[in-house]
Amino acid sequence: MAGGNDRSMKALKEVWRRAENSLCADCGKPDPDWASSTLGVFICLSCSGIHRNIPSISKVKSLKMDHWDDAQVQFLAKHGNAVTKATYEAHIPIYYYQPTYNDCQVLREQWIRAKYERKEFTKPGEHLPYSDGVKEGILWKRGRDNGQFLPRKFLLSEREGCLKYFTKQDAKEPKINVKIDVINATFQPVKIGNPNGLQITYLKDNKTRNIFVYHESGKEVVDWFNAIRSVQFHYLKVAFPIASDNEIKNRLTRNFLKEGYMEKTGPKQREAFKKRWFTLDHRRLMYFKDPLDAFAKGEVFVGSRENGYSVQKGLPSGTQGNFSWHYGLTIVTPDREYLFTCETETDQLDWIAAFTSVINQAMTPQEYASKCLDPVSFLS
Repeated sequence: MAGGNDRSMKALKEVWRRAENSLCADCGKPDPDWASSTLGVFICLSCSGIHRNIPSISKVKSLKMDHWDDAQVQFLAKHGNAVTKATYEAHIPIYYYQPTYNDCQVLREQWIRAKYERKEFTKPGEHLPYSDGVKEGILWKRGRDNGQFLPRKFLLSEREGCLKYFTKQDAKEPKINVKIDVINATFQPVKIGNPNGLQITYLKDNKTRNIFVYHESGKEVVDWFNAIRSVQFHYLKVAFPIASDNEIKNRLTRNFLKEGYMEKTGPKQREAFKKRWFTLDHRRLMYFKDPLDAFAKGEVFVGSRENGYSVQKGLPSGTQGNFSWHYGLTIVTPDREYLFTCETETDQLDWIAAFTSVINQAMTPQEYASKCLDPVSFLS
């Protein structure tokens, strides 16, 4: 009996060591140590918890702690991540957001359910709820002034190339009507305080406006997210007919590079430092008094190194403003220096890394144009 166990364990390790199985089949996390004995995929601990919630589809076991019999090992050997992906990910729309292990629970769960439970990507031409070019429904939206979440009707239209929302169900005119090409959407469960929280951001007069929404259904809010990406993709295909699909895909919704609290001082650099919430959205650094503010109190454009931008650890000698946090950093631009302090050294180094990643990228012609049109800078 022991010999049979040893044989099964050896065979299991051989399958486990295959290159195709070195990353989680669902989120891409390295070194997965769980597997589904019914689907034949190797997955990480976090994704195994999601699989466990759909027991009719997937039964998961630890590769290290659980016993695998010969039949189960042979099933894994016959399938594995490559074969299973070829079935369940055969026809994913290019605009569909495929989450990684850094993404939030609702995105990863709905990705897994879409693949294995709903089998949305197994057949070509499958009708998908986010691919119609129009979506209408209720989302709970946070009030700009009172902070209360209230149900609001939203309408997304590919034909009109816009997203609208209405304060009343029977309202004929929308409260906002936003062009689809200036919209970003990113999941913010922690900041919004809801596991299905979605932040919709758009530019109004080249200034950033935030809308915070959620839906009780994880599937519904992820469908809204992918519907926005679908409409954006088809809009940009028309606007940029010679661009490749991958080039357009890279211009769809994006996650923020970094968010968190820092202290800032004013342009004279003698004022007391004030604690503010900062968001780095590619080349736009914005600050808010509260993380859920509708409008940024100020923005600054972060250009490239070849255009005179840099980030430096610490503050200039002789900095006079009073500050309570002591891990400083300085953003140098052609016009002035911006001074910040962080609460911890880890925060300081993370912010420096985020700024460096932006500054090291060459600016696109569109970024040059936006900088020239509106050289946004901090309000005092």
